Parts: sequence; structure tokens; C-alpha cells
Amino acid sequence: MENGGEESGEPRQLKNNADRWPVLLVSSEPRSNKVYEKKDPVAIERSNLLNVIKLVVKELIESSLKYGRQLDSDHVPLQHFFILMEHAMRHGLKPKKGLLGPKKELWNVMEAVEKYMPEASDITSSVRELPSVKTHLGRARAWLRLALMQKKLADYFRMLIDGKDEILSEFYERDALMMSEEAIVVGGLLVGLNVIDCNLCVKEEDLDYQQGVIDFSLYLREPNGEVQPIEGVETSNFTAVLDQKNYIEELNRHLNATVTDLQQKVEQLQTTNALMKEDLAISKNQIITLQDENAQLRKICDKLTKENKKRLDEIKADMMTERETYQTTQVGLDSMYTDIRNSLQEEMAKRKELEVECELQRTLRDEAEVAMKLLEKDIHEKQDTILSMRRQLEDIKAINLQLYNKLQACEKDLKMKTDYSTELESKIVELNKSLHELEDKSYDLVNLKSKNEELVRKFGAQLAEKDQSRSVLESDLKIERAQRASLQSTVDNYQKQIASLKDTIKKSQLVNQEYEKLKASYADLQRLHSEHERTLEEMGIQLKESKLKIEDLKENQMAMKEAVWTQDKQVTYCKQCNKPFSVARRKHHCRHCGDIFCNSCSDNTMPLPSSAKPVRVCDTCYTLLLQRYSATTDYT
Repeated sequence: MENGGEESGEPRQLKNNADRWPVLLVSSEPRSNKVYEKKDPVAIERSNLLNVIKLVVKELIESSLKYGRQLDSDHVPLQHFFILMEHAMRHGLKPKKGLLGPKKELWNVMEAVEKYMPEASDITSSVRELPSVKTHLGRARAWLRLALMQKKLADYFRMLIDGKDEILSEFYERDALMMSEEAIVVGGLLVGLNVIDCNLCVKEEDLDYQQGVIDFSLYLREPNGEVQPIEGVETSNFTAVLDQKNYIEELNRHLNATVTDLQQKVEQLQTTNALMKEDLAISKNQIITLQDENAQLRKICDKLTKENKKRLDEIKADMMTERETYQTTQVGLDSMYTDIRNSLQEEMAKRKELEVECELQRTLRDEAEVAMKLLEKDIHEKQDTILSMRRQLEDIKAINLQLYNKLQACEKDLKMKTDYSTELESKIVELNKSLHELEDKSYDLVNLKSKNEELVRKFGAQLAEKDQSRSVLESDLKIERAQRASLQSTVDNYQKQIASLKDTIKKSQLVNQEYEKLKASYADLQRLHSEHERTLEEMGIQLKESKLKIEDLKENQMAMKEAVWTQDKQVTYCKQCNKPFSVARRKHHCRHCGDIFCNSCSDNTMPLPSSAKPVRVCDTCYTLLLQRYSATTDYT
């Protein structure tokens, strides 16, 4: 049977469906109308194709069991199989619409596989880059051969059948083989070909021209000409080799799955790295704002200290003037009364100033409380960030070196805040000193009061002795008593102020206790920080190891992809020792890299995924494969 898919050698004057269907096992023009009166000729074509594919697949499997599982391009049943697959997939392709309309080709169907199964992109890209294939039909033939070598032809065919309403309806007629139920049977037959290993050199074949004729005498045998069963020992050996090959294929699939999982983890780590960078930028901005606020608070504290110093100097000057006035009271009662009145007025003014100072101290205390609350909020925020970092460490189990810089910045921030807390402590000490000074001042006032009372008693005795000036002195005594009552009221007020200042001292002690608690919590945070640093270092080591393993796997895969099968005519010297080939020194191909070496440079055998038995490899590939197998055993 000739290949009916070519442009030449076919009559154009056909009847019925001759313009749509290629010439197949039976011509679309019936020999006699009586035979096909009750049956569709297209259905007969489909059944003929299905039956012949069954015979060819059976012969392929039997010949592979008889002569070895690895078949090359010279194997006749394999050539017949590709011709029949081409017929089956071209059966029922839609014709060209009009003169300028695009023609539906089998290559367009195979290009559609790439959209739904991304792993087919390697086959289509390698077929497009073949220099010896120029026609669409040649590319389709090369695609079939590569898919069979990769043992993916059954999967691609099943995907096309499952999506025939979505994919194939654009390319095929409704009664085509790919749109019928026979395609499901063909897909099941293709699954059985996964036990066969094919070694096809697509570059050396001329796939743009006619592929040949199918000899049906190989498949239509008599019962006596059947293949004899293979002996039990050979079948057991073949099954053992097949099991080994299947195990190696499963191992390769497992390794591919692990590589994809590692790539996904690397992508997740990159996304988390970007998120952590954003968090670091936000924390840096927060640190800058806190530094600005700290500078402003320092300026305010400097202003307050200067004002307090000025006020203390004024109070000292006032105390000196008060002492001078009290010394002048001994001169006489008149001068004493006038001095007492002046001192009372001054004390009233000082009282107002002390009230103002108390209000300022209250504001300072409020500011200190606000600062402590801000510190507490900052510590809570840092605790939340530490919890979030712990969750990220549990989920990702990886490290980012920039987190170390962020933690150092946090340490600097904590140091700055500890410095700020020490400044607050110094302020509290200064406030305590001012309180002690006020207490001393109140004690001085009490002493003055007692001295004044003694002077009043002495003057009363003198007034009693002097009867002449009694009337005048009584009026003066009344005035003095009134002034005494006012002085006593002022002393009571000072005592109340002293009590309030004692309360503020107690509150400052409570603030100191809270500060010690904050110090303890800060020590706990530092301990947690050191633990997180250790865990991050351990996870960083694990991440480096995983990255190195991924790079090794990628390098091995690139080396496998770049391997090219060199032709015997192109090479005259050994690639490793550079010795010329002769009758005594023969050429040997390395089954791993495809280069040609002499016997001494390629006297090694290793099992490969593409072969069931150990094959010849060169010295460099032998060492590379040994490293790979040792790495896989260590990894498992």
C-alpha cells in the first residue's frame, strides 16, 4: 500500500469523498456498488485502519520480545507503524476552504498539543529546529517519532481524544477516525507500546518524502507460521530487565517531581524575601520618625532644665532677701511689722510661682507617663513582629540574610530607647532633689513662724509693762493677730503642698518599679532575639544546600539536552586522546553524550534511562554518572 498522504501519484478525479480523504487501505471508490450498499465506506476505512494498527502493534511487541526491547529506525514493523499512525491522524482532515483559505495540516494538530500539555513544547521546538525537515508533513512525522521515543505518544493521543470537541473539531470532519470511537481503541493500543524502547535518529532520516509501502504478508500469517513462544529463562530475564527499566523511569519521574517542588519553594522564598524587604523599609521609616521625635523630646527637656535652673536661682535669691529682712526685724516692732507685711506679699508671689512650678512638674510627669506608654506600645509592637517572624520561620523554614540587618537596627533602636529611659531616670532624680529643696524651704518657714511667735510673746510682755502705750499696742496686737492667722493659713497650705509632693514621690517610685519590669522584659526579648538568630543561621545553611542541589540537577539536565549524536563520517580522531582511527583502533559512540571515542577511552558501561541494559559510555560521562548516582543515593 502506498502512502496516500503525498501530493503526487494520486488521481484527482475521485467520487464522493475522494477530495477529502487520503487513499487508504481500500480506495474510497467502491469496486461494486452491491458490496457497500448497506455500509458507509468511511466506516469501512476506519475499521480497516484499526485492524491493521492492531496487527502492527502486536507484531511490534512480539518482535521486541524476540529480538530485544530496543528498536531502531531500520526495524520494518516500526516503519509500518509510523505510516499507519500518519494515515490514522490524517483521516478526515478538513479540506481547504476556497482558493485563499488556509489548509488544515497534521502539523497544526500536533502544535495544538503544546497549548494543553506544556511538556510537549520540547518536542515541538526541537522539530522546528531540525534543518533537514522543511515540510509540515515531515515535521509531523518527526514529532511522532520523538513522542514514541519519550513514551508520551499515548498520553498526547489520549489528551486529543478527551478534548476532541474543543481541539479536534476545528481540524477534522465529524466522521473522521480521530472523532470516532475507534480512536479510543487506538489510544489503548498505544499504551502497550510503552514497554518498547526506541533509538531513532531523526536528523539522518528524510521525512519530507514518501515513507514506503506496507507489506501485509508479514501480518497475515497462517496458523503454522506463528512465532514460537520464548523460553522461560529468556522471558524471566526480559521481565527482570523490564522491571529495572520501569524502576529507573519511576526514579527519574520522582526526581523531576522533587525538582519542580524545589523550584516552587524557591519561588515562594523569593516572594517572602520581597515581602520582608518591604517590611524592612517600613521599619526603617518608623525608626527615622522615632529618631525625629526623640530629638524633639530632647530639645524640650533641655528647655525645661534651663527654666528649672533659672527658677531655682530666683528662689535662692529670694531666700537670701528673706534672711536679710528677718535680721532687720530685731531693730524694732514697726520695722518688723512692715517687713513682715512685705515678706507676706513676697510669699504670696512665691506661692503663685510654686503653684506654677507644681503645674509644670505635673506636665513633666504626664509627659514621662506618655513616654512610658509609647515605650510599652513599641515593645508590644516588637513582640508582635517577633511572633510574625516565628510563624514565617515555621512555614518557610528558610533564611534571609537581610533579616539580620533588620534585627541589628532593632537592637540600635532598643539601645536608643534605653538611653532615653536613663535620661528619664535622671530627670526623676532632679525632680526628687527639687522636692527635697522645697521641703527644706517649708522647714525654714516653720522655724520662722516659731521665732515670730516668740517675738510676739516678748512684745506682749513689754506691752503689759507699759500701761501708757497699751491702747496703741492693743490695736497693733489685733492687727498682728490677724496677720498671724494669715501666716498660719499659708503654713497650712505649704503643708498641703508638701503632702502632694510626697504623693508625687511615691508615684515616681512606682514608675521606677515599672521601669525595672520593662528592663526584665527587655532582657527576655534579647534572649528570644538570640534564639531567632540561631534558627535563622541553621535555616540559611539548609537553604544553601538545597540551592546547590538544584544547580547540580539543572547542570545535569542542560548537559543531557545539549548532547548531540555525532556521525561517523565527521570524526577521524578520538575526542579524548586525539589518536587517529584506523582498522585496529575502531570508533565507538558514547551513548550518553553522543561523541565518538576509541576503545580505551570508552571502555565503561553504565545503565541509562533510555536503555534497559548497561551501555558504553566515555570516561568523562562515566565519572559524571557515578557522581549523579551517588548523589541520588545520598538524597534518598
